[in-house]
Amino acid sequence: MKKILFFAVFVISSISLTAQQPQVQVSEGDEFTILDPASSEFQYIHFPRKNFIIKRGAIPDMKKVYGTRVIVTSVDYNDMGLAEVTLERADGRKFFRHFRSVEADLSKALSSGELKQ
Repeated sequence: MKKILFFAVFVISSISLTAQQPQVQVSEGDEFTILDPASSEFQYIHFPRKNFIIKRGAIPDMKKVYGTRVIVTSVDYNDMGLAEVTLERADGRKFFRHFRSVEADLSKALSSGELKQ
């Protein structure tokens, strides 16, 4: 009886978790805009750490990426079905003069306000 109850709770919790995550249909070539994050740093757009940017000779000023148009170059889905995308700038320039692309968790970045479609 305990096994059946445990299994039922597990199934119900997994269904509720997948129902809470909005599924975003995205394909290569879709454009998004990077907005300023709610906290002091980006959580779901994975920019390089500031010390790597400084070692490459650039200034890690995150305010320069606010309002930047980006294009999805590749889409991967993880085990939970969430889209993990690779983003490049729409104007062809590099992020912080050295990084051609960045990765992001798309649905989380959209829901937190870091990205806008």
